[in-house]
Amino acid sequence: MVNINSETGDIISLQSFNYEELKMFQFKVQATDSGVPPLSSNVTVNVLILDENDNNPTILAPYSEHGSVNSESIPYSAEAGYFVAKIRAISYSIFEEVDKGAAVGNLAKDLNLSVQQLQSSGLQITSGYKPPYFDINLESGVLFVSERIDREELCPNTVKCSLNIEAILSNPRSLHRIEVVINDINDNAPSFQGDISTIDMYESSYVGERHPLPIAHDPDVGANSVKTYKLNANDYFSLDIQSTGDQSVSAELVLQKALDREKQAVIELTLTAIDGGKSPKTGTLQIQVNVLDVNDNSPVFSKSLYKVQVIENANIGTPLLTLTASDLDDGINGQVVYTFTERGRLNPDDKFSLNNNTGEITVRGNIDYEENQAFEIRVQARDRGTPPRSAHGKVLVEVIDVNDNAPEISVSSIMSSVKEDAEIGTAVAMVTITDQDGGKNGLTNCKITGSVPFKLKSNYKNYYSLLVDRLLDRETVSRYDIYIVATDEGTPSLSSTTVITIHVSDVNDNPPKFPNSPITLYVKENSPIGTTIHKLTTTDLDLNENAKSMYHLISSSSKTMQMASMVTVNSETGDIVSLHSFNYEELKTFHFKVQATDSGVPPLTSNVTVNILILDENDNTSDTLKSDVVVFPAPFPPVDGELISINGGDTFTKTQTLPNKEKLYKRMWLSGLFDKNGKDVKANVDYEEYTAFEIRAEANDKAQPPMSAHCKVLVEVIDVNDNAPAITVTSLLSSVKEDAGVGTAIALVSVLDRDGESVVNVYVKENSKVGEIIKRVTAHDADTDRNSQMRN
Repeated sequence: MVNINSETGDIISLQSFNYEELKMFQFKVQATDSGVPPLSSNVTVNVLILDENDNNPTILAPYSEHGSVNSESIPYSAEAGYFVAKIRAISYSIFEEVDKGAAVGNLAKDLNLSVQQLQSSGLQITSGYKPPYFDINLESGVLFVSERIDREELCPNTVKCSLNIEAILSNPRSLHRIEVVINDINDNAPSFQGDISTIDMYESSYVGERHPLPIAHDPDVGANSVKTYKLNANDYFSLDIQSTGDQSVSAELVLQKALDREKQAVIELTLTAIDGGKSPKTGTLQIQVNVLDVNDNSPVFSKSLYKVQVIENANIGTPLLTLTASDLDDGINGQVVYTFTERGRLNPDDKFSLNNNTGEITVRGNIDYEENQAFEIRVQARDRGTPPRSAHGKVLVEVIDVNDNAPEISVSSIMSSVKEDAEIGTAVAMVTITDQDGGKNGLTNCKITGSVPFKLKSNYKNYYSLLVDRLLDRETVSRYDIYIVATDEGTPSLSSTTVITIHVSDVNDNPPKFPNSPITLYVKENSPIGTTIHKLTTTDLDLNENAKSMYHLISSSSKTMQMASMVTVNSETGDIVSLHSFNYEELKTFHFKVQATDSGVPPLTSNVTVNILILDENDNTSDTLKSDVVVFPAPFPPVDGELISINGGDTFTKTQTLPNKEKLYKRMWLSGLFDKNGKDVKANVDYEEYTAFEIRAEANDKAQPPMSAHCKVLVEVIDVNDNAPAITVTSLLSSVKEDAGVGTAIALVSVLDRDGESVVNVYVKENSKVGEIIKRVTAHDADTDRNSQMRN
């Protein structure tokens, strides 16, 4: 019926009003501000329709569909003032709902008619109502109720209700209007249009805010209509009753206490309308006040600190936990959105994913314990209200280590080389073990594998020193590859290995060594001066300067000095050079000593005796043969080597004598030992076969008769160590009992060396005192106790 401009507040009618149809109506208007949250106020607008003279009069009696009950005939020539009919108005009042037959009034009396006149006058009652509500008793002249009368049905929405009927007398002709006023009785209770009325109020509504309530309708009027309202007892609202005089009574709901939706979202009220009848009737209306939410509550996390553990290397998408935040507000004000905050140095989005709606945190990136042992994540829960409210919390994600890193070995301060005379405990290198894993997975053990003269000493935690553990000998081992293994205590354990190469540097701890001692050299007589007799060589297990030898002659006596003057030794090359031409007939042998000195610091030396044997040449005329003794080491001289020249004839006989157990010499002829000229050795000489040769030579000239001479040559063979010991095992047991006692004989072992006995050369100064100790002979026996005691 009306509309309101939301901005200007103008109330505009949407139709034309008719007072005769609607005398009043009401509606509610709410004014809402634009604040956050918005506040509002309500008002009830009562519209009263003012009557206008816009209806023509209507004749109710005499009633006729065509305007009159009957037609009156008047003479054509009737003059003005001619009496046509008499119209009279009579008024009665009765209460509605009276019984049928109830008397309304004595119409005959009111018309001043007697009973006889009433019957003769032809009285009729007419009305325009169906059914007719009244009739007349022609005998008594009483107007009575012929049908049930309901005022609210006949006259809805009107204060005064009356029925108009006509009484028509035909003799004399007269017409009487009768008004019957229907008085109201309290036969209707107040009622509301609906059973329940809903009012929406923001929880931010101010105290004193009003909300108009629906008006109760009571068909009754006057005192029987609605006179007051009543509200049930409650903590929040009171009732303000408003009356507009004779018009309807209205009520407004007044807020007495601040609302809190989070404490009570719906308030149930009962509004009672009471009419003014002597026995008041009531009507009730259920009022439901919906407390509308405003964003006055922030979300609250279920925990201020969430703790969760995650295994490193967890699969992408692995759920960790679900954040839970509650918001007491309703609707969008209570809808929570979860986000990460403080994306600084460590951006949680790189490792984790947060579902904004559900709050579930899952693994998004690779989790590595070695990078981060824990994550402290700031989270926010924010509602969707305007303006939004938020809460903040922490999530502590502890990373559980997995043994996924093998120990790392680093070596520092390593010495490039270690001297072979380094003392035990000398530090060679620093070893550090690191394992990026944590806890037990990061605990490590370190050891050296294999047998090497080094050890690891723990300094502090995972720091070790690599030390010399045994004496070193470069000549035995010059380089060590030390394998260091580091193993962690994880399950399964991981390990790593590194190799440290240590070079043993040389020190001068080995003297030069001559290959043979003594050295026996054969020089032909008459060799020219400056002839290189022999080139001395030495071996030295040391290196470089420590192994470089220098040679020089040494003397222990004047005789040695005299003999040494016959030769010289090149100090660098070791060449022995003759300083004289030798004459076999004057000097058959001599010896001297040579000392080899290395270039180490301090220098080490070694001596050797050089025996010079002069080989005879056929440089003299034939003469009586002489017996010569030749001593040479077996198996020297080699086959075809010249042993001795015998001057005299063309043929000779050779014999050899060997010592045996029966007699000192055994004489036997040897064939093929010498060549046909009897001077060159044709076979190897072996000390183990013959220790000496006795050769008888006969020289014959070519004269006639021939003359001859005889001589004997004694050849003594000197043993050299050219046979390895031979081991013979006899009486070997096939098996040995497991409970055999210590010392049980298992086998007999005999060792035979075909070489001769050991010879110890002892040098004694001439003119030594009687009783002076020449040399102490020592021997070593691996046995113990009495078995190791020596007896000379």
